[in-house]
Amino acid sequence: MFNTDWKPNKSSPVPLHKQITDFMKEKIANGEWTIGYKLPPQRTWAKRLEVNRSTIVTAYDELIAEGLIEGKSGSGTRVINNTWNLLATTPPPDWNSYVKFGTHQPNLPTIQEINHAEFTPNIIRLGTGELSPNLIPSQFMKKIFQQLSNKEISYGYEEPKGLLPLREQIAIYLKSIGVHASPSSILIVSGALQALQLISVGLLHRGSTVLTEKPSYLHSLNVFQSAGMRLMGIPMDKEGIQTKLIPAYKKQQNAALLYTIPTFHNPTGTLMTFERRKQLLDTCQQEQLPLIEDDVYRELWLDENPPKPIKAFDKHGLVLYLGSLSKSLSPGLRIGWIVGPEPVVEHLADIKMQTDYGSSSLSQWAAAEWFSSGLYHEHLQEVRKQLKTRRDFTLNTLNKYFSDLAVWDKPTGGFYIWLRLLPSISMRKLFEMALTEGILLNPGNVYDHKAEQFLRISYAFASLTSIEDGLKRLSKIIKLIAK
Repeated sequence: MFNTDWKPNKSSPVPLHKQITDFMKEKIANGEWTIGYKLPPQRTWAKRLEVNRSTIVTAYDELIAEGLIEGKSGSGTRVINNTWNLLATTPPPDWNSYVKFGTHQPNLPTIQEINHAEFTPNIIRLGTGELSPNLIPSQFMKKIFQQLSNKEISYGYEEPKGLLPLREQIAIYLKSIGVHASPSSILIVSGALQALQLISVGLLHRGSTVLTEKPSYLHSLNVFQSAGMRLMGIPMDKEGIQTKLIPAYKKQQNAALLYTIPTFHNPTGTLMTFERRKQLLDTCQQEQLPLIEDDVYRELWLDENPPKPIKAFDKHGLVLYLGSLSKSLSPGLRIGWIVGPEPVVEHLADIKMQTDYGSSSLSQWAAAEWFSSGLYHEHLQEVRKQLKTRRDFTLNTLNKYFSDLAVWDKPTGGFYIWLRLLPSISMRKLFEMALTEGILLNPGNVYDHKAEQFLRISYAFASLTSIEDGLKRLSKIIKLIAK
């Protein structure tokens, strides 16, 4: 994925094409652009650097003449030499081949584009799944760290399962939502994403199949696929994953486990009903199919408390339960937890120690303080109030500009509205045109390759003004493409 913050200095006496040539030579000489690296198309370069395409053509021609790059019709322009390689008899390693054959698969191209575009100044992020900076309690956070400064805390490594005072606080919190777990059956992780990574390398065989909802956030990641697993989606209805289909899918796919987000599902916003949760647990028990319950959105209910976690009814240690502070408090703390049978938790803790020697000690102390001080509960009440206002505003805005363009359901919590577009249009074209207009979208096909006519709209991140402006302009782009 091409990404650079550098731009030529248009007030410099050095010609623009020479500045660009020197910049590219430096990238090649420093080994940042290795042999085999594919250069961006000339139009992309010109647009990013805000120069005429002819300026880029001149710069490319100079590097081709020096034998550093080569352009081929149909396959683009690539680095074929570096300054050392021109002098040496033994060529340097082709790092591109190492990257290509590494174990961990890269993000989907659209996800890579989204990850880079998120840092473009003033872009309207209509799909971002995190709290707005305005909803992150910075004053409370300062208070927490001030309180910690007056306490005796350790700054070294913590024990493999994580800081004991934090695990004790999480055990108290879990009890309040119906999950009974001792601190010894809790593992602190750097967010729920690390939990999935540990499970994928620590509990599953290569070639295993993981069942999940269709669509699912899991399809936007390669965490299981990179460990040699396959994902298989099971259709949903308004109550959640269709449990009656699970036995057939398990048998056909020889599935190893099932992953679910039952509470304010990502990306659809669906809340699994109490009855469906019981059915899901009963079915998984009958099929001896372990269950990962990802419950990171639980505390973001807007209308009424959601049903208890599936883990609350688990009497056989079938469910691995994931929680996190990333969605409800701050993604920067990187604090989450896995709750499960002690032998499983101990095994995953051992792998985590091999990976990173434990999550940040300072973050763990801060998280423990959030829970023990009562500030987390106080913050949640405020964030729910703000998110409810944002959800209602976004629904009203959609009614205003999308009543004839899309259909959607009202979510009762979480961050997302799952928008199904009525005109049949190219999602790629919509994504690119919106990006040109300064609007960043999360297309449905990153969560399910067949969800071509869907968008994940988030009411959590962008300001209310930006949400209205972005949706208004997006409706015009859709109408333009649909003509």
